[in-house]
Amino acid sequence: MIGYLKGKIEFIDGQYIILNVSGVGYRVLVPNKIFSTSKISEDLKLFTYTHVREDALDLFGFANLPDLKLFEQLISVSGVGPKTALSIFSFGERASIIEAVIAGNVDFFTKVPRLGRKNAQKIIIELKTKLGSLEDLDLSAQADGASSEVLAALKSFGFTVKESQDAIRNIDKNIKNVGEKIKHALKYLGK
Repeated sequence: MIGYLKGKIEFIDGQYIILNVSGVGYRVLVPNKIFSTSKISEDLKLFTYTHVREDALDLFGFANLPDLKLFEQLISVSGVGPKTALSIFSFGERASIIEAVIAGNVDFFTKVPRLGRKNAQKIIIELKTKLGSLEDLDLSAQADGASSEVLAALKSFGFTVKESQDAIRNIDKNIKNVGEKIKHALKYLGK
């Protein structure tokens, strides 16, 4: 439906913001990180997910596409709704959520309100194959948190684990910024 919104923040309240896009105010539910760092009259671009029910139409916004893709994977798990999935982002960023899934860390997910042990286990079981298992990750001495974040981002774009690992191995070791690593990996994969 709506892929992204770009505009000025008009109002901040609770877990949502109102974003003025060409004179139309969109109410968008956002993770705590965006909510806590946003200021009124500031420009903001959000990648959005539109959730339609018979009694409501809600927009969920994320700062980047990989966060949105992870959110969509979370809500694909039976018993996990969009508000619960958004709450998961309050307890950790994308990298820590992926790490919790891969490591099978049920306790990470049970901290989230409205998410019991059974649904936490379902998240881990259903997403582990989509996000990769421990064998898929390069856990050698050269691998770091940034590499696993790059791997997760590339996988969310649809690249296989093998393609992603090849691209990560070909990134210049002097590049430390995760965003730059992703750019270089995408250039490598685009050849």
